[in-house]
Amino acid sequence: MVSTRYDVIVIGAGQGGGPFASACAEAGRRTALVERAHVGGTCINEGCTPTKTMTASARVAYLARRAGEYGVETGPVRVDMAAVRQRKREMVEEFRSGSLRRIEETAGLDLIRGNARFTAPHAVAIEGEGPAREISAELIVIDAGTHPAMPELPGLEEIPALDSTSIMELDRVPRHLIVLGGGAVGLEFAQMFRRFGSEVTVVQRGEQLLGREDRDVAEAVAEILREDGVALLLRTESRAVSSNGEDAVALTVRGTDGAERTIEGSHLLVATGRAPSSDGLALERAGVQTDDRGFIEVDARLATNVPGIYAIGDITGGPAFTHISYDDFRILRANLLEGGDATTEGRLVPYVVFIDPQLGRVGITEGEARKRGIPVKVATLPMASVARALQIDEPRGFLKAVVDAGSERILGFAALGVEGGEIMATVEVAMMGDLPYTALRDGIFAHPTLAEALNNLFAAIEA
Repeated sequence: MVSTRYDVIVIGAGQGGGPFASACAEAGRRTALVERAHVGGTCINEGCTPTKTMTASARVAYLARRAGEYGVETGPVRVDMAAVRQRKREMVEEFRSGSLRRIEETAGLDLIRGNARFTAPHAVAIEGEGPAREISAELIVIDAGTHPAMPELPGLEEIPALDSTSIMELDRVPRHLIVLGGGAVGLEFAQMFRRFGSEVTVVQRGEQLLGREDRDVAEAVAEILREDGVALLLRTESRAVSSNGEDAVALTVRGTDGAERTIEGSHLLVATGRAPSSDGLALERAGVQTDDRGFIEVDARLATNVPGIYAIGDITGGPAFTHISYDDFRILRANLLEGGDATTEGRLVPYVVFIDPQLGRVGITEGEARKRGIPVKVATLPMASVARALQIDEPRGFLKAVVDAGSERILGFAALGVEGGEIMATVEVAMMGDLPYTALRDGIFAHPTLAEALNNLFAAIEA
């Protein structure tokens, strides 16, 4: 077996691993970047880029059907799923090729294709096309990501169930899509395919959608989806699934009354979570500790229990967002290349659920604040009170702010409304600057914009 010594090995070319490998090479360290599939990680290949591209297509279909409400005459709306898929594929290829080009043009960085597995704490065997090889380095960073998890459901292994990757390869609109899971992924696909023309049923075991959100936010999301024609079955347990032919899926469920019934559909999407891609890494040979689910345990500086081995991104079990993976990269770059002392402690974790209208979130929820015993003031403002939302005829949702009653600092914010993610980002900047809520209450925002709604929202704190 050929053996090569590097200064740095990065396993996984995701949104943290790729940039860190490039930064190391640019700093003069001979670096190996090992990738078994495509550069860019989940975000470019199976996550953000393809799903949001398809969400955009679904929104066009939705608006086309509503054209008459805006005084615009159109004909019948038909969705060409193969064309939607092709647009998605082209977008992914454009993003992926750009990332690959940057890696290949970086001097001192070797991109190695294949599966990586540890043979010792600082040695990794690579198996792929061609003869096996071994590489070693004193510094190793693991960015292997996650993959869709499949629940233990009788009959699931015997039917052609879809996951968050395979559903984007459909070439025709499903007649009736059944979605297991009421989290962000399940809801985004549920609304998307409803707008493409499918009948859609979401089955959620918990009491509400988006289990980590406040109840009022979750209920407003549910109202929007129901208004769009998505059927929601909450507090419903999936018991078994079967198929008796092409485009025929039967899901047996049990509700709170204990009675079982069967839902007939054409396709089943399993969106019940993701699992770490750690099984094939042979982490035990390196002595790297994982939790009982297989996520790699790290400290606030992203170091594992083994000196010289770090882990970043989704495989650590932290917030599974591209922007968090990229911030992990910045922490490692600051500490390992620039002599800094950056940590994950106290960082804000913004995110957006890309239903339409969007749910943008940052900071803690009202429920979390009260659980911690923090005295808070809470204000809400319906989007129906926002001039810009009315002008574009999307008044659904509301804004919600959670403010520390003593310091007047903003602790958390939710924007369920048109461009909710962008509204959230404005509030996040105020939180980053440690501004009191009064700065937004009294700020001058252009009219008519969505941001000016913050004046009225934060004025309601005193009401």
